Amino acid sequence: MKIRGKIYLVPTPVGNLEDITLRALKVLKEVDVIYCEDTRETSKLVSKYEIKTPLKSYLGGETRKIEEIMKLLGRGEKVAFVSDRGTPGISDPGEKVVKRAIEEGFEVECLPGATSFVPALVSSGLSTEKFVFEGFLPKSGKERKKRFEVLKDETRTIIFYESPERIEKLLLDLMKFLGSNRKAVIAREISKIHEEYIRGDIKKLLEEVKGKKLKGEIILLVSGKEELIGYRLPEKVIKEEIQNLIKEGMGTGEIAKKLSVKYGLEKRKVYKKILALISKSKI
Repeated sequence: MKIRGKIYLVPTPVGNLEDITLRALKVLKEVDVIYCEDTRETSKLVSKYEIKTPLKSYLGGETRKIEEIMKLLGRGEKVAFVSDRGTPGISDPGEKVVKRAIEEGFEVECLPGATSFVPALVSSGLSTEKFVFEGFLPKSGKERKKRFEVLKDETRTIIFYESPERIEKLLLDLMKFLGSNRKAVIAREISKIHEEYIRGDIKKLLEEVKGKKLKGEIILLVSGKEELIGYRLPEKVIKEEIQNLIKEGMGTGEIAKKLSVKYGLEKRKVYKKILALISKSKI
């Protein structure tokens, strides 16, 4: 019977090297080879725990490296696949490796362990009941705009990955498409000495990061769309705002447009809410 290889997806610490699991260390010591992003980064981990398994980078010539891994698995070897930080296969080439290995009939096993967005979400103070992971958005163009058009009506907590250099642009785009009042949290340097959470709304976060040179991986979490009358805005506040706008001579349609942009809500629903309030209170 031909021996079939096996690939292990092994989570590695996001920041603190002590966050590695005992099982992960055992697997990394027992496999034939460890494929990683940057051998310099993974060397820090294997050196600390005296792991002698050979390291190979899977970056550079992605298709060729996947074929290389498949050949090793075909020879019956055990391969560990890791990213620089966190669980491989999320926003990295691990996804393609897994799909190919499954197509070829090789066994795939992912160990439980570190991933950056989970502690960021749990510590954010935003809803953890339902959430959607967006990862890195397209950098520009129609695809980026299309994602924002979809996300403006998303009711679950939204999780993004972004680089320090592009976080300001992301917040500007979010303010444009989702409004400035959505609750939002920036989480960075998870599990490291300089771990930081910046909380507020989109507008406040933009003010906080403008002109600053942040470092480290950034996770941005944004609250889902709320109903117009909710925990943020009591009905009394909305009524007063509508009354003031009517006194200024603004029509119902104009008010609906203004409030939908201000609070990042669907114009049609805002319009219905305004009509209901007008009918109820005869303002």
